[in-house]
Amino acid sequence: MKKILIAMTLVLSLASCIKEEPTPCNCGLIVSDDVADYSVDIRNDCSDNIKKFTLYEGDWINAHVGSQYCISNVTSW
Repeated sequence: MKKILIAMTLVLSLASCIKEEPTPCNCGLIVSDDVADYSVDIRNDCSDNIKKFTLYEGDWINAHVGSQYCISNVTSW
């Protein structure tokens, strides 16, 4: 019984050292878009905030409402 307890303690202590990858907070769901200024409104996956981003025309064409999109020049919003 003592050996099982020591083994379980060892396994639990090693499992607590495993680091999880942080969720990127610069991505979210596109909730709307505007062709007038090539902008999209994105709901952040981490904070649930919505922010408007103006994209290049080529990027805007590929950013569809209801899809995930990541903004590379911000860390969060």
